[in-house]
Amino acid sequence: MIQLLGLSKSLVYFSASLKGNEVTMEKVLRGRVLKLYEDDRDILEDALIEIRQAIEMAGIYSSILSGTMDAYASVVSNNLNIIMKVLTVLTIIMTIPNIVFGFYGMNIENGAIPGDVFWWIPLIISMVACAGAWYLMKKRNLY
Repeated sequence: MIQLLGLSKSLVYFSASLKGNEVTMEKVLRGRVLKLYEDDRDILEDALIEIRQAIEMAGIYSSILSGTMDAYASVVSNNLNIIMKVLTVLTIIMTIPNIVFGFYGMNIENGAIPGDVFWWIPLIISMVACAGAWYLMKKRNLY
């Protein structure tokens, strides 16, 4: 994308210089600046035609380059959207154990764990909730 932007910038500069050359050559062709002979006038008219064609080609390539850059930008944006969706799903799934252990931790008095033998209950609840959330996300094609 950076190279395409650099190419587009160069194309704009090239087109601007061609337009400046066109104006200068038209002034010379009028004959006010220099005295022109017939052969010189023919060569200058041919060069002016070539400059106009170059301006037109620069415009065509500029529009092609713009379309190509839009296509690349669309692909990059689409990939970014997919990555953000996956990261959002992972964040939601990783939040579930925090919620479960947060509720469990709020019910502890004076730093003592109620029922030391039941420490695995919040662990199992969070694992089941994470698996359920993962299954629902997978079933709905969210990632």
